[in-house]
Amino acid sequence: MIAPKTPAKNVSPASVLQQSAHNHLVLGACPHDCPDTCAIVTTVRDGVAVAVHGNPQHPATAGALCTKVSRYAERTHHPERLLHPMKRIGPKGSGQFERVTWDEALADIAQRLHAIAERDPRAILPYSYAGTMGLVQSEGMAARFFHRLGASVLDRTICASAGGDALLYTLGGKIGTRVADFAGAKVIVIWGSNSIASNLHFWRHAQEAKRNGATLVCIDPRRSETADKCHHHLALKPGTDTALALALMHEWTVQEWLDEDYIARYTLGWNEMPDAQGRPRSLKNRCLQWTPERAAAVCGLDAQAIRDLARLMGETARRNEPVAIRLNYGMQRVYGGGNAVRAIACLPALLGSWRHASGGLLMSSSGHFPIQRAALYRPDLLPLGLAGRTPRTINMSTIGDALLAQAGDAVLDGGPPIEAVVVYNSNPVAVAPESGRVVQGFARDEVFTVVLEHFQTDTADYADYLLPATTQLEHWDIHSSYGHTDVLLNRPAIAPVGESRPNTAIFRELATRCGFDDPCFADDDDTLCRSAFAASDVDFDTLLTQGWVALPERYAASAPFAVGAFPTPSGRCELYSERLAQQGLDGLPDYLPNLESAERNPALAARYPLAMISPPARNFLNSSFVNVKSLRDIEGEPLLEIHASDAHARGIAHGAMVRVFNDRGSYHCTAHISPRARTGVVNGLGVWWRKLGPQRTNVNEVTSQALTDLGRAPTFYDCLVEVELCDH
Repeated sequence: MIAPKTPAKNVSPASVLQQSAHNHLVLGACPHDCPDTCAIVTTVRDGVAVAVHGNPQHPATAGALCTKVSRYAERTHHPERLLHPMKRIGPKGSGQFERVTWDEALADIAQRLHAIAERDPRAILPYSYAGTMGLVQSEGMAARFFHRLGASVLDRTICASAGGDALLYTLGGKIGTRVADFAGAKVIVIWGSNSIASNLHFWRHAQEAKRNGATLVCIDPRRSETADKCHHHLALKPGTDTALALALMHEWTVQEWLDEDYIARYTLGWNEMPDAQGRPRSLKNRCLQWTPERAAAVCGLDAQAIRDLARLMGETARRNEPVAIRLNYGMQRVYGGGNAVRAIACLPALLGSWRHASGGLLMSSSGHFPIQRAALYRPDLLPLGLAGRTPRTINMSTIGDALLAQAGDAVLDGGPPIEAVVVYNSNPVAVAPESGRVVQGFARDEVFTVVLEHFQTDTADYADYLLPATTQLEHWDIHSSYGHTDVLLNRPAIAPVGESRPNTAIFRELATRCGFDDPCFADDDDTLCRSAFAASDVDFDTLLTQGWVALPERYAASAPFAVGAFPTPSGRCELYSERLAQQGLDGLPDYLPNLESAERNPALAARYPLAMISPPARNFLNSSFVNVKSLRDIEGEPLLEIHASDAHARGIAHGAMVRVFNDRGSYHCTAHISPRARTGVVNGLGVWWRKLGPQRTNVNEVTSQALTDLGRAPTFYDCLVEVELCDH
């Protein structure tokens, strides 16, 4: 067992750390926005983290880490770590700061936030996302503080809310096949995921299945590293996934490959049923309109390739062998992304794949976890701060418009203009869509900005106060996962570097300085970690000694829908959703063309004929790790993958500097003529910090603030551009 000294029962986490102060190993968890949520072991020598490895005792991690996180010690002890509180002394965006004390910084921040709150606390906006996925350091004390303050509520939509809502309306929640069970599948369809880069430990199980004779299929506009290793690759156009899913249903229907018994027992909406207006609706009738030829024309595929995939999945299911789909988030970042996830989530029920532990679908496992969110985040404090005012919500995906909005603008949801933003666990200037407007918003002197960070990121350059936060190796946290079903505990391996402080400590101190004496603000990080699963049978003592605990079977059963029991209102897989129909939406999944496409806007497509997707560079995670030199050296520079025919038509040679542009803006990068790009689609690999790119911009200069059909999510991959050679 790789672990520090085993603590006795009821020993506090702090004393455990003190027992192993020199040359020791400390158990923890990777905090980053990845489904794998690895268990890590940090080697500490004389108070310095010298190495980070995967914990070989954790089944999901099995001792392996991605390249990024294996460099975590380098990131923690980086020479550019923020070590002291800083106050802006130059123009916003200039990155000019002077050192101040914690007392000076916190006193001024609390005073300014309190003054704004006296006028209207909704003018204050917290902005955060998944810089850490830990339940405590993400929102554990921050949510309490902002609720008690009465600040605007942030709608955290930037990654997964379209797909999350789609699963809610179809399966009943973000739940599905256990990741380890994929090893027993006979067909695995990897849809919208570069698993080798973004889901390494799932890929291990897919490889085991492949060695045992399984067929692997990748569906992705880009010929990714994962596509290279699969038996088949369908490079469809961005935003056309629903059409492909409907065509698969069509073929299963006409070829009689459906599991009619499972459909009759455990689904709703396959055969005709009346909608809210009494009109007959059925998914069967809809899919019969989608022949492989029709879908092929929409998707840019060969009709026979669609038939072949339908036959592979359908005949495997008819032999009573498991067919599994690993669905990821890339394909939902278009206008019709919610409908696309709904359509794909219907497929396992039609084949009866849920009967098998190794069949079905996984997009997210986060819904399995019995997290005590109300106890942890205390939303009941919000009315105290609002003092009778109406709460308001600001969508993080439209932060550019929100920061520039005036009173009465719809994006402000009926509240006042934004006067203060507190950013933590995020880098919106780099990662939010249409970053030109995001920059304009943060550049306003009228917007008081506080940033909690490890490094001076693009967003940090616009801060009025820059506060040094601890990394994962320096604080306590507890983690769920969206790729497996284990709870993980993170213990601090080293003391905070410099004067850095955990997020919890910063917001706890701000609460005190704002006069909040509610008892919940006295909770220490140990208490917060314990409260996250306090009402479940997740054993905290086991977390202390082992570092992880598997969820009990009642939370994460194998073959969760073998006999139905979907957590939907009907208890069935809702192919037709009455809840959506009651909102005035289509109760059945349907193909919705991209907002920026020849189908919807031929004039725009004539000016900007190339579709652009912006998948993450393999050695970055969103904008994290971009400043780790060893990883940046691997990536080299910002790249645009372009197909040879599209490059030659524009006189672009491999390695040339190009300008990518549309009506929203432009950015410069190096062109790579590559078979990874299909014709008509370019791949702008991201997300580089703006300050590290040519012209100090990045790929989000051209992405859109338009939102998806479900979930109010961004449409990063619903983006038309043109590409030209730079003139210098």
